[in-house]
Amino acid sequence: MYYKKPFIILASLFLFGFHISANKPYVIKWVITKGCSLKVDGRTNVNTFSCVIADYITPDTLILQKTTSSDPVSIVGCLKLDVVNFDCKNVIMTEDLRKTLKQKSFPKLTIRFVNLTKYPCFENRDDVIKGLVNIELAGINKQFIIDYLFKQYGNTSFSLIGTRKLRFSDFNIVPPRKLGGMIKTDDNLKVEFNLNVKIIN
Repeated sequence: MYYKKPFIILASLFLFGFHISANKPYVIKWVITKGCSLKVDGRTNVNTFSCVIADYITPDTLILQKTTSSDPVSIVGCLKLDVVNFDCKNVIMTEDLRKTLKQKSFPKLTIRFVNLTKYPCFENRDDVIKGLVNIELAGINKQFIIDYLFKQYGNTSFSLIGTRKLRFSDFNIVPPRKLGGMIKTDDNLKVEFNLNVKIIN
């Protein structure tokens, strides 16, 4: 009976080692390519507005670690956008938004990626994913769950369209008012950012 023990021990070590290897996370790199954008939609008691940072061209790299396609994916990387690049298609409204977001004191809006609930499924060209991000705006850092729509354009190219409802007050910002308070901006905003991504390994 004793001769079976070494075999059992070796078999156990082999299976244990295989389990560790099979679940060892591996690294994937995403490069954010040209044509990315960030849009903020809001409304006043008079009308609606839409302000955009278009054509974000900095080639940032996101580092992802994943095990299986169904496990959460950790991400290291961020976008740093210039608040001065917001364009509301109206000079006065554009200046008001930049001032409201404290652009002179805090010139950057930073979106720092934390994770995805799963890795995008390339067998489904229109996949839906959730993810966690940290958004830093006007000197305040807040964490949010983002809804992403995954759209595949090739074997290694795709876009992630992230949406989230936010509030000015999330970042200790008072919504702008005009004409002695007659025109009031609603606290609620809808934020949408479009990431164009290429996988490089």
